[in-house]
Amino acid sequence: MSVSRCARLLSRLPAAPLRYGGLFALRSRRGGPSRPAPAAGFFSDGGGNGAGAKAPDTSLFVPLPVSPSSPGPEGDVGAELTRPLNKSEVLKVLNKFYKRKEVQRLGAENGLDARLFHQAFISFRKYIMESSFLGPDVHILLNDICCGAGHVDDLFPFFMRHAKQIFPMLECMDDLRKISDLRLPPNWYQDARAIQRKIVFHAGPTNSGKTYHAIQRYLAAKSGIYCGPLKLLAHEIFQKSNDANVPCDLVTGEERVCVDPEGRQAAHVACTIEMCSVTTPYEVAVIDEIQMIKDPSRGWAWTRALLGLCAEEIHVCGEAAAINLVTELMYTTGEEVEVRNYKRLTPLKVLDQALESLDNLRPGDCIVCFSKNDIYSVSRQIETRGLECAVIYGSLPPGTKLTQARKFNDPDDPCKIMVATDAIGMGLNLSIKRIIFNSLIKPTINEKGEKEMDTITTSQALQISGRAGRFSTVFGEGEVTTMHRDDLPLLKEILNKSVDPIVTAGLHPTADQIEMFAYHLPDATLSNLLDIFVSLSQVDGLYFVCNVDDFKFLADMIQHIPLNLRARYVFCTAPINKKQPYVCTSLLKFARQFSRNEPLTFDWLCRHINWPLVPPQNIKDLVHLEAVHDVLDLYLWLSYRFMDMFPDAALVRDIQKELDDIIQVGVLNITRLIRVSQAASGSVTLPDDFPLQRASIGNGMLNAEDLLEANGELSPSDVKTQGHRRARGSKAMNYRPVEAQGRAQGALAARLIQQGLLTQDMLKQLEHEWLARRKGGATDENTGPNKGKKRK
Repeated sequence: MSVSRCARLLSRLPAAPLRYGGLFALRSRRGGPSRPAPAAGFFSDGGGNGAGAKAPDTSLFVPLPVSPSSPGPEGDVGAELTRPLNKSEVLKVLNKFYKRKEVQRLGAENGLDARLFHQAFISFRKYIMESSFLGPDVHILLNDICCGAGHVDDLFPFFMRHAKQIFPMLECMDDLRKISDLRLPPNWYQDARAIQRKIVFHAGPTNSGKTYHAIQRYLAAKSGIYCGPLKLLAHEIFQKSNDANVPCDLVTGEERVCVDPEGRQAAHVACTIEMCSVTTPYEVAVIDEIQMIKDPSRGWAWTRALLGLCAEEIHVCGEAAAINLVTELMYTTGEEVEVRNYKRLTPLKVLDQALESLDNLRPGDCIVCFSKNDIYSVSRQIETRGLECAVIYGSLPPGTKLTQARKFNDPDDPCKIMVATDAIGMGLNLSIKRIIFNSLIKPTINEKGEKEMDTITTSQALQISGRAGRFSTVFGEGEVTTMHRDDLPLLKEILNKSVDPIVTAGLHPTADQIEMFAYHLPDATLSNLLDIFVSLSQVDGLYFVCNVDDFKFLADMIQHIPLNLRARYVFCTAPINKKQPYVCTSLLKFARQFSRNEPLTFDWLCRHINWPLVPPQNIKDLVHLEAVHDVLDLYLWLSYRFMDMFPDAALVRDIQKELDDIIQVGVLNITRLIRVSQAASGSVTLPDDFPLQRASIGNGMLNAEDLLEANGELSPSDVKTQGHRRARGSKAMNYRPVEAQGRAQGALAARLIQQGLLTQDMLKQLEHEWLARRKGGATDENTGPNKGKKRK
């Protein structure tokens, strides 16, 4: 090689690698690495404020792929300057490097815990071994090490450079931590901090008049905003305001109603709390149901409203359990809280007797269930007694709920019984005399997003019970009891407990924060961005980060669709139930059509939902219509965020009203739909006096042979035979025949044990009772057609 050629090659070599802030150990004269002075931890704040800095969950760091390199136009400069590398020798060098404790310690100081260090090394080794060409600096260093002229530790700067390529968050960890710092939420709302607000807390139980007094101040103000948890509540205040000649607009996620014919904004607005403006000034703001600030999914909306509303007076309504938290939050903003306590306007009595039988129902009764299947079962049993009942549950459209409520409240309507879920706890004014809890067990979602079956809380029990004997109804006193005798002592115990104080308020990352995160991590998925954000986020003791599982579910579902980050974020915040496959599929189709820049027209939507639709013929049809209604809600929700792409909101609203009418027809005939569904499935409804009816939380219906077994009309051997016969058609339900001895070991008992509703001692007692009943009711062996035969 000529001298000039060698000089040109050497001039192209990069500068010597940095030693990473003095962390890298320089070789000592003896040839061994000297021990560096201890360095500040990688995860501490660069400004010296790292005490208490939160170490990230590195399991969320997804390594980016790095392709092996090939020679450029200049050829393999490193090989020309030295020699081609012996890959077997290089592999030995790399493995020696990996095992060095000094290297592992340096890696930890630079942000590589054991997991990241291992992943980075695997990627680094693969890159070195599979590349047909390496940069001259790496090539020369590896050659020196193989020849004994270099030390294996000298690879560390190149290893770290590669680690930051596959884990780009290592390069910008300080910036990411600053973006995800949620310790001072009041500072996010500068407009609210610029004024001195008066905070009034109206505290009291259900039916105490607390919201009434707040609304009176709202109506008297020159301008105001009402923030409620439900569309129904926002509609109610919207209606009340305009009836009182106070022009009021309505703003929900799916609807905007402007009372001014020319479209000018009214001075008053009623909205769902997520939709409240924190930049518009008002004289009075009302925040309803403040106790929901602790909600694992939606609590952030109450925190945002409380800290951010620009109003001279903030009237907060809710449980007294939130007083201390609101006072502490306002202390951080320099604002004082005036507390006004209210007592219930009408007495509420816990009865000493359970209902025990639906035969004991009387006008004004409301049976509260915690599953839709229990609603179906109980309403069917009521209908068989010649009684008419109204039905309300969460997934019904608001119009249908109001229709059912009016039907129940109408003194001239024969419908005097209601069957409902806890959806009646808010947003509906009902003339209820007696609340009857069908069960005290309710499925809940814990802070980790996991579903649990647990006894209702004191707060929930008070909220639901308080609907009985509401002020201004025909009933001057409310009553509450249970369906089953065994539940009554537990209900009394729950109601006598004090409500646990609320200690933290919810927070949620904003679109701007996620956008800044994405700037630093452009190759990360939205779901992964959110995971890293939550992992790095720091909150003080007054706050918690809300559950983001639903958001991540939608983010993963539409990840493959090419959308810009802002649009992707909006789609992922859509308020849909991820347990409804039809609605999730619709969101996916909407996003795909949106990504093609093709407007989602009315005709396109009608083809998707197969409009026009017909009244339901069975329960499955009714559930599907409810899902279609949610899809139309989704379209309307998106139409206010992407008006050009969802242009036909007015037409969609028209067919949604028609669909609401169709669903109302189905709900009015719900018992007929239940009968049709049961006939088609070969199932029968549990009788009211069935001893284990209370435990049928799962579905409220049993196969005929289960019921006959429970009533002593099938022997265990009959059940065994029947079980084998039906197993062929039940594989989809994971049915397995049970070798049973007596009723206690039948398929029903197995389900109840699995649900934790029966114990082994209870099963033994049931078996004794079953056998005793069999003996008492058996036909004399010496008479009848089975003379001389014994049943096994």
